[in-house]
Amino acid sequence: MFAVPPRGPIRAVNLADVRQAARRRLPRVLFDMIDGGSEGEATLRANDSQFCQFELRPRQAMPSKPTLHTRLFGDSLSMPILLAPCGAACFVHPGGELAMARAAAAVGTAYVVPHVSGHALEDVRAAAPNAPAWYQLYKLGGQAVSEAALDRAAAAGFTTLVLTVDNHGPVRERDVRNGLPALLSGRPLAMLPHIPQLLARPRWLYRYLRTKNLQLSPNIMVNGRPMTPREMAMSNSEPASRFSWKDVSRIRARWKGTLVVKSILSREDAREAVDRGADGVIVSNHGGRGLDHSPATMTVLPEVVSAVAPHATILLDGGIRRASDVIKAIALGAKAVLVGRPAMFGLSFGEAGVRQVLEILRLDLSRTLEALGCASLSDLSPASVTRR
Repeated sequence: MFAVPPRGPIRAVNLADVRQAARRRLPRVLFDMIDGGSEGEATLRANDSQFCQFELRPRQAMPSKPTLHTRLFGDSLSMPILLAPCGAACFVHPGGELAMARAAAAVGTAYVVPHVSGHALEDVRAAAPNAPAWYQLYKLGGQAVSEAALDRAAAAGFTTLVLTVDNHGPVRERDVRNGLPALLSGRPLAMLPHIPQLLARPRWLYRYLRTKNLQLSPNIMVNGRPMTPREMAMSNSEPASRFSWKDVSRIRARWKGTLVVKSILSREDAREAVDRGADGVIVSNHGGRGLDHSPATMTVLPEVVSAVAPHATILLDGGIRRASDVIKAIALGAKAVLVGRPAMFGLSFGEAGVRQVLEILRLDLSRTLEALGCASLSDLSPASVTRR
């Protein structure tokens, strides 16, 4: 039996093929911005490799047609895979977050709209009005700036808020080598040495130059205008622009919907988040883009599950590249997973590319569950996997 890949703009059988297609389509600085991690990228590599430390344990002679539907905080999803909040999507494709939202809605899942977005949060919500409404929040610019965005998200109809609480700061060395800070500076002399890599991708460059009113974040407003890339970089280095546990309590009191805390990597922080009123937590190391040599997400998932389940819903973010990764995470206690880099690579081909990524995962997930002898996601348990 041959696997028939879903139709789409990318010649791809799996997500590795999508990544290679994006490498050929995007300027090096942009591809590496998505693909890279911080410092030596040890955590980035560990996120992927840790999935291989677990084996699936199939049950034979149990034919089934699996169902992938799941409910998450009251939202009905076609599968337990969400699109993660990835900033600066508008640089990958002009459709940016609008395309991501429409693609997620088309396949019946959720997109966590990033705070650092090229499109206003109200416009992204309007692009997929019937889809689950998730919004991610940073504290860039301080408490007043983040609270203004929080209130806008509530007014626009978002029902689930994702607070990213990890500490930023580690250097992403690929970005420095490729001149990303210089290209975002807007200073012609600083940008000039890095222009050839943009010229090497004329299709992308033509599309970028045709895009009008491109902003990095209309959702982070300071004195009535969007915060500039330079201001964001400076703000990001300030402790006042990072969430504290007191902030989580304050936002819990202000936000009436579901609250999820992202970037949990220990049982202690998982308990703290739930004690502060979180309805769920996301086990995440920022895709290996935060503190290098922090633990891989699959390494700490079991301890987070033992600490707060079933009192809180647990999700996992980082390193998902195949359906078997999704199944292993769910078997060990995650309710769903988030996918970031593969979706951004698909976005280089527009909305249809993102949808193709999700369809690849959905078909793969159905086939793998069937081979595992499971009729539904609820059949998965720690007995479904074993550590090598």
